[in-house]
Amino acid sequence: MAERSPLPVLVDLWAPWCGPCRMVSPAVEQIGRDLAGSVKVVKVNVDDAPRVASRFAAQSIPTLLVLDHGRVVDRQVGAAPLAVLRGWVDRALATTGRSTSGG
Repeated sequence: MAERSPLPVLVDLWAPWCGPCRMVSPAVEQIGRDLAGSVKVVKVNVDDAPRVASRFAAQSIPTLLVLDHGRVVDRQVGAAPLAVLRGWVDRALATTGRSTSGG
């Protein structure tokens, strides 16, 4: 579970029928590769796990969350390019004291 992860967790709340979700997915996967060892990426299909979407009050998808010990540090709603998402993740991680710079 994300609450038990020693690393911050990037959660991607998505659905297979969601076009913007399909657009953002490669960027999320690239961030996961770029930050391997610093961030854990978890993709949650909201159709299969509606309780997870409800728990995080996801009103629309894609919704991306950065969690630190299960606590939401920041959220990004809607699709954005890789550079924007990477900057958002870096800023969110900085608030946890776990910067990815220089890594």
